Amino acid sequence: MDTGRIIAVTGTPGCGKTTLCEALKQAGYAVESVADLARRYDCLGDEDPTDGAAPVDVHKLAEAWQEEPEAVLFVDGHLAHLLDVDAVVILRCTPAVLEKRLAERGYDEAKVKANVEWEMLGGTWSEMLEFELEVPVLELDASEVESAVLCSELLEWIESDAPSDGVEASATEAIDWLA
Repeated sequence: MDTGRIIAVTGTPGCGKTTLCEALKQAGYAVESVADLARRYDCLGDEDPTDGAAPVDVHKLAEAWQEEPEAVLFVDGHLAHLLDVDAVVILRCTPAVLEKRLAERGYDEAKVKANVEWEMLGGTWSEMLEFELEVPVLELDASEVESAVLCSELLEWIESDAPSDGVEASATEAIDWLA
């Protein structure tokens, strides 16, 4: 992958996206967050006082943000796969570990439960299938793996030109926490 590519790093909140992206930054790669892009392009709504989240108008952002990087650019965020990207990395996390991480962040019980259920159901995969995304995809289990190991696996995948059977085929082999 010699040319510029945009790689979404997505997954349920708490799966380790930002931690992985920090390791990518340390390795010299450019990283943008969906939240920062939303602020920059005026696509961020008012903060919800009940949960402290500010909604991103991802459709407006997808139209406003046009990037043609000269090198690999990673986009960090649980909505990153909904932007115009060249490949997607989905981080997954066992529900028990995810629940602990979100509780440690101070999320209220309802928000923890909603995010754990989203992860259990493979919500990111569902969105990618619903929107019929046609990009290479790599799924990584970030439950108990150090970010340096995940970073190495991800960079190896990119250096191998992001091999993938596509979203639909990869989804059939995705991690199934309910099985």
